[in-house]
Amino acid sequence: MTRRNEAQHFIADIEGERLDVWVAMQTGLTRSQVKQLIDRGLVLVGENQVKAGYRLRVGDEVSVVIPPPQETDVKPENIPLEILYEDDQLAVINKPKGLVVHPAAGNWDGTLVNALLFHLTDLSGIGGELRPGIVHRLDKDTSGLMIVAKTDKAHAYLSSQLKDHSIERRYLALVHGKMAHENGTVDAPIGRHPKDRKRMAIVEGGRHAVTHFRVVEYFARHTLVECRLETGRTHQIRVHLSAINHPIVGDPVYGRSGDQLGASSQLLHAYYLGFHHLDGRWMEFQHDPPPEFETCVEKARKST
Repeated sequence: MTRRNEAQHFIADIEGERLDVWVAMQTGLTRSQVKQLIDRGLVLVGENQVKAGYRLRVGDEVSVVIPPPQETDVKPENIPLEILYEDDQLAVINKPKGLVVHPAAGNWDGTLVNALLFHLTDLSGIGGELRPGIVHRLDKDTSGLMIVAKTDKAHAYLSSQLKDHSIERRYLALVHGKMAHENGTVDAPIGRHPKDRKRMAIVEGGRHAVTHFRVVEYFARHTLVECRLETGRTHQIRVHLSAINHPIVGDPVYGRSGDQLGASSQLLHAYYLGFHHLDGRWMEFQHDPPPEFETCVEKARKST
């Protein structure tokens, strides 16, 4: 894997911004990752160690060292993987449903990361030892397009596009009921469910979350809808569609019982992905939903 641990140097261009927030914007790291670097003395302002809440002054010289990830037991596994595009900076893959993105408790192997380690020669290290190359995630049972970073430079560049919402992600979802409006927006904050910590919910004080939707096709008891993400919160589309009383067919967590059309999991597919490559090109990819999704759509279309 390509690793980087030399210092990166930046000049502050915003007066009064928190150090951890600004460094996160420059590097593509999360604030928690930046705070860990600050606590380890790997982020300096001038030649001084300061706290994460230090308020920058325009012209401050900031140096950041991103150490290589520690050795890990995550091993390459020959898991079939559809790679739609690959160059020396990044790759675009079509993740099948049922594949967990990265190792975690209960899924230490058999993940997308294990497959990436087998199929790709290099992955960025910014995501950490358990998430090499992972710029954004899809739920285990959500299929579709993902970008994978092969270098730290690509990871930071793509992460910055995620933060400023310039990566375009569109999903297809088959939902219960006939939507009253052909298009609309759900703007509602998402956080952990106050009583069930395994679920997400619309909660006061949650993280800003915006989902735009557009009806693709109406059926007797269902609607095929396109969703466009403005933000990317955990379970965002599933929570937002459920909140407007149109949960996704087959969703075991936020859905409804009955009339699942034979779906074994939520019918949600990331079918479109558009982003700027490091060389300035606008790149876009599309991929049809998996066969089960298409079969369920046909059943909905024929139902009366």
